Amino acid sequence: MKEKKLIIFDMDGTLVDSSLTIANAINFVRSNLGLSEMPSNNILKKVNDHTINPSIYFYNAPKFIPQHEKWFNDYYTNNHKKELRLYDGVERLLEKLKQNDYALAIATNAYRVSALESLNFLDIMSYFNSIACYDDVKAGKPAPDMLYKVLNELNISKKESLFIGDGERDEEASLRAKIDYIMVNWGFSDHKKTALSSIDEIEKIFF
Repeated sequence: MKEKKLIIFDMDGTLVDSSLTIANAINFVRSNLGLSEMPSNNILKKVNDHTINPSIYFYNAPKFIPQHEKWFNDYYTNNHKKELRLYDGVERLLEKLKQNDYALAIATNAYRVSALESLNFLDIMSYFNSIACYDDVKAGKPAPDMLYKVLNELNISKKESLFIGDGERDEEASLRAKIDYIMVNWGFSDHKKTALSSIDEIEKIFF
C-alpha cells in the first residue's frame, strides 16, 4: 500500500489485549453506582456495538459523567500493569511500518489518561505521531471526529490514510470519514464478516 502515508489504529482489541482490564474497570464503576456485576462476556460483546448507548447499557445513565471517568481511570491506573498485554506481533508490525516511513496514529474510545498509561506501560508510545482519545473530541467512535482530528494534526489526506480496527464502531467511523478500513478479528468483536486473523496477514498487505 505504497499510496498510503498514514496508518491509524484502534487501540483496545486491535493493538492491546485489554479485555480483562476493560471488563473489570466497567464493573468497578458499576459497583460504585450500586449496580450488580455484569458478566465480562456481555461487556466485551457490547464494547464495540455501535447500535447501543454505552452509558445507558453499562451504567444506566443517559450519558457519561466525569465521575464515571474518574472511577474507570482509578481502576485502570491501579491494575493495568498486571492485566494488559500487546497482541503477538504488534510491536514487530509497528517497527516495520516506521522503518518504511509510514506515519502512525491511534483513534481510541479510551479516555486519554488510560490510553497514555497503557501505551507508556507497553512501551509503544514512541511509534505514534498522533493520538486521539474519547475525551479529545465532541463525539467518540462511531462518529468520525477522532479520525478527522488525526488527519488535521498530521495534514494527511483521507485517500492517503487507512484505519485498522476490530469492531463495528471502528468500521462505522471509517465509513463516515471516507477512509479505507481493515477489520481484524482477534479483538473483542464477534465477527460475522470477513476480517484478518493475524498480524502476518496485515504485514503481507504492506510488505
